[in-house]
Amino acid sequence: MNAAQYGLLARAVVEKQLILLRRYWINTAMMLVASYLFFAMIFFGGRAVGGAGIGDTLDGVVVGFFLLTAATAAYFDVAGNVMREAQWGTLEQLFMSPFGIGRVMAIKSAFNVALSAAVAFTLLAVMLVTTDRTLSVDPLTVVPLLVLTILSAVGLGFVFAGLSLLYKRIENVSQLMQFSFIALIAAPAAVDSPAIVALPLSHGSALLSRAMTDGVRLWEFPVLELGLLVGNGLAYLLVGAVAFSVLVRRARKLGVMGHY
Repeated sequence: MNAAQYGLLARAVVEKQLILLRRYWINTAMMLVASYLFFAMIFFGGRAVGGAGIGDTLDGVVVGFFLLTAATAAYFDVAGNVMREAQWGTLEQLFMSPFGIGRVMAIKSAFNVALSAAVAFTLLAVMLVTTDRTLSVDPLTVVPLLVLTILSAVGLGFVFAGLSLLYKRIENVSQLMQFSFIALIAAPAAVDSPAIVALPLSHGSALLSRAMTDGVRLWEFPVLELGLLVGNGLAYLLVGAVAFSVLVRRARKLGVMGHY
């Protein structure tokens, strides 16, 4: 396979994803609306109960919701893509592709990460207008930190994508991950432990919070902290990809790949 062929593959994947977005745009819109309404309930409810005191933690809440939106979108896009392909009966065709399922899923995942970041930045703008707050949003800092952080969510998405091929209707179990993401993102503020760096999303949440609330630039972070973030994201992504491959082989062996 040469670069031109991979370029054609990337173009085909992006075109397909854009067509699906246009066709099912209401799903993305409703996810944004639901996230904003959840945030609005916390913000307005907290202001009604706590008054001006909520301002002390508001910046952290905004950053947390920003990351939660990106992580949730990335996770559900990866897991949902595989489930939809299986339900549509096109998953087997991806396996017969000369590129293989791995390369196709890699390009889809890259597109999903970019889309998730775009959705998160859209919600961030709305939240800042709602709260009348100002955060440091340096693209050279926030974008790399955000992408590296949500790689762990993509890895978890691959795990649940593989499980969905074996056990089919696991949407309710998958939905529970959203609540887990909330706990993981809030963990750095609640738990003072070095073990936080091993958890998905948590270390990245701490770095994003410092970058957006304190104005710390990417190059001002210690190399060790950035290295831990890179290692964490890549480790979860690799584990997720390996788990997906193992579960796919198991599903093919049992003959349940496309049975829904």
